[in-house]
Amino acid sequence: MEQSHVSALQLKHTGLERQIESELSRPSPDRAIVQSLKKRKLRIKEELAHF
Repeated sequence: MEQSHVSALQLKHTGLERQIESELSRPSPDRAIVQSLKKRKLRIKEELAHF
């Protein structure tokens, strides 16, 4: 059970990283979106650190 949760978190983390990269590659990236994505990514990273 824990392993599937960790795997799901890792997938979410990777997906958020891709979204951040995509937003930053736009001509005029929306900094609010980037900041929100980074906060979500950090929360997942902190949760992963507990495993």
